[in-house]
Order: sequence, then C-alpha cells, then structure tokens
Amino acid sequence: MPKKYGVQEQAALFMIRRLNRDVLNTELAQSNVKLSVNGRDRLNKDGLLVSDTTTRPYVHRITDDGIRWCENAIATVEPPTGTGALVREVFGLLRGVAPILRRYGISLADIFRAGDDLESVIRAAYLELSVKPQDWVRLAKLRPKLNGAQRDEVDAVLLEMVKTGTVHLAPDSNRKVLTDADHAAAIRVAGEDNHLVAIEES
Repeated sequence: MPKKYGVQEQAALFMIRRLNRDVLNTELAQSNVKLSVNGRDRLNKDGLLVSDTTTRPYVHRITDDGIRWCENAIATVEPPTGTGALVREVFGLLRGVAPILRRYGISLADIFRAGDDLESVIRAAYLELSVKPQDWVRLAKLRPKLNGAQRDEVDAVLLEMVKTGTVHLAPDSNRKVLTDADHAAAIRVAGEDNHLVAIEES
C-alpha cells in the first residue's frame, strides 16, 4: 500500500504526473493545489519530488518513485471528506479500473502518452532524458522514445517548437564524437546538421 499523504500533497503528485513535465509552483496554485513548504519538503525527503527552489517560481519534477507512488495509489485513493456523490463515484470508478489496467500491463504512463499530441510526447521524452532543466539532449536518444512517430512529422513539430523561442537546436561542435546514429537523427536547418535539442521550462 502506498504511503499516505495529505490531500494537497496527493493532488500535487497526481497533477505533476498527469502533466508529465516540470511544473511551476504557480501552475499548482492556478489549479488550486496548495503545496505547503512542509508538504513539499516531505515529498522531496521521501524521494517522490525534486523541487528546484533556486528559481522563482519554484519548479517541481516527479521522480521514478513518485510515478510508482501514483501508479499504486490510484487503486486506493479516497475522495476528500465531505465531497458529493459524483466525486465519490468517480473515485470508485478509478479504484475499480486500476487493477484491470495492472492485470493487462497498462500503466498510467501508457494512457497519458497515448493521448498526447506529438509536442507533448517530445517534451515528455526530453524530460526523461535530461539531467537538468535546459540540458542538451542528443536527437539520436530522443527519436527512439517518440512512439514510432514519422521522422518528417517529428522534424516539423520540432521546427514549430523552435519558433516559440523556448526550444533550441544545435550542432555538436565535437565532430569526432558523432556516431552513425547521431548523423541519422540530425535535423538540417539552414544547411547545417543539428544533433542536440534543449527545451526551456514551460
């Protein structure tokens, strides 16, 4: 059975898991999720969240242990005290569906990823591969994690993302380290092959 947390702590975990990306403290607040300092510190101490408090607003990233907590908690989560019949029934439905999904080997990640558009898939794969925010990630590592999306489609979406100014492509200046996979995965812009991508926080 997953470890118990307060309603707001649970809400923060489920919201960040659902969005499947780094989430700003202000985004939590906009959704009426009030993650207190004690709650944040507890989730960080237990290894379910990693919170960057060196920036404003703070940025939260769910960990693998946090994802596992959500996967397990979905089968036992209870609605808050005083909620109406509709909320109770939806929670009951979730508890009933969870073991069926587990029986067929379907995870929450599979469900969220299946419903995502390609940009969301790219962002989720980038977060999985990056070590820190705005880290450079090799396209050769990113492309295999995009659910078999066609190369032309991926390139088109990446170029549209670049136009927002929050997504950056770059060549690897150390040509000696480039592998065949790097060359194959590169995206050509203005006559230059780009092997790396960095995505800024939303």
